[in-house]
This record gives sequence, structure tokens and C-alpha cells, in this order.
Amino acid sequence: MSSSVLLVEKSDAVATVTLNRPDAMNAFSAELRLALRDAFRDLQADPNILVAIVTGAGRAFCAGMDLKELSSGGAGASGFDRSVAGQDMDEAIASFEGPIIAAVNGHAVTAGFELALACDLIIASTQAKFADTHARVGILPGWGLSQKLPRLIGIARAKEISFTGNTVTAAQACEWGLVNRVVAPEELLPTCKKIAAEMASCVPAILRGYKRLIDTGYGMPLPEALRYEKATAIESAKQISAATIAARREGVFARGREQTKK
Repeated sequence: MSSSVLLVEKSDAVATVTLNRPDAMNAFSAELRLALRDAFRDLQADPNILVAIVTGAGRAFCAGMDLKELSSGGAGASGFDRSVAGQDMDEAIASFEGPIIAAVNGHAVTAGFELALACDLIIASTQAKFADTHARVGILPGWGLSQKLPRLIGIARAKEISFTGNTVTAAQACEWGLVNRVVAPEELLPTCKKIAAEMASCVPAILRGYKRLIDTGYGMPLPEALRYEKATAIESAKQISAATIAARREGVFARGREQTKK
């Protein structure tokens, strides 16, 4: 599936989703939000796709909302009018059951920052930069930034970023635990595709279930989360035979031996 503002490439079990408004630094227009929503609905409905990579064309990951369109005051311009098509983009991304990797190639600003945080892990190019300008534009975040960022890097650091609007470099983001790793620009997509392929080589139902287990439990107090994990594990174990485990055993050991050599 591709449109002029969004490109989707499927290769084996991995889909690469590219925001394609490079002249506008991939800012979120209503058209782009609608395309991204439809793309993730399509990926969720495709049983062959286990992992998604999200990136941007050109020099930016996503510069946030299209402020020209936002200032027009038209229907759906704000991104939060649920009566307008494409306003549930965030819900479509959250509903994708497989891992999502953000390949942040350049600026990830405000809503673009929220898009990166909607992913399960962030791999950043050395040219990546993060900023939250909600307070400078004069709007409040609604796609998770105010809640996810403090949980990732601590409340004081999150407040510094959001209350100043200052840019955070890739190196600083890595030091603070915002991104998983920083790589050279030419290594960004190859690195993400390698990680995605490794994830996709896992047992599909367990891969999806593990994401759900972590995400659901993370929102609970620890004692409740531990009970939830045990109950979920027991139900999962009932579905797996000893013969199935035995059949997968040698593959796990072989991969372990290969990893040890590296």
C-alpha cells in the first residue's frame, strides 16, 4: 500500500512505513494522518506482517503537525476531531499487535516526537533531534507525550524538554534512555531491518502476546502486574505441547551458539 504522502514496503514479515512529505519535513497533514491510519489498519489485518518500521523521507522524521493547516481552523485540522477521517491515527498505531521500530533519521518534533514514542523502540541516526514545542505553539499534547516521556527518562528531564522546547540531540537522547541506540545515517535502516528480522524470527503469537504482556503490565502496580504475568503465562502454557517445545529447542540452542561466537 502506498500513497503520495506515505510509502509502505512489505518484505517477508517486516513492513517499512515511510512518511513522504520531505518538502514539509513530513509534517502531519490531515491526508498523511489518514494514510498512516489506513496503513496500520492494513498491517494489523495482514497475518504475514509481524514487525513494522516507521521512518521519514528526506532530512526529517516528522516535524509535527502541519502548522499552516492547523492555523486554517478547518475541520480536522487539530487532529483531535474524531468525527473527521484520520483523527484516530494514534489508535490505529496502538492497535498494531506487533513491535514497531522508530527509525528516527532527523527532526522528531512535537507530534513527530509523539509518533516516535508511539513505537516500541527508537533507533536514532546521529542526525536525529527531538523537541517538544507544544508549550510554544500553545497547545497541549494528546497523543501520549506528557505521559510516556516522564516514564522513559524521568519526570524532571521530561519537564525540562517540554517546558523549554529545546532540542535534544541523538547523543543526549541515548544518554537519557530515550533511544535504544544511535547509528550512522547510512546504517539506520539496515540496523532497524536487522532488528526487525530478528524479532520476526520469534514465534508469532508469542511475539504479539509478549508485547501485550509488557504494555498491559507496565500500567499496573508491580504486585498486580506480577499476578497478571503469572496468570497469562499459565494460560499460554496450556496452549503449547511438550513436543512443540522440543521441536523448537535445537533452533534456540543453535542461535545461542551463533550469538556466542560474535
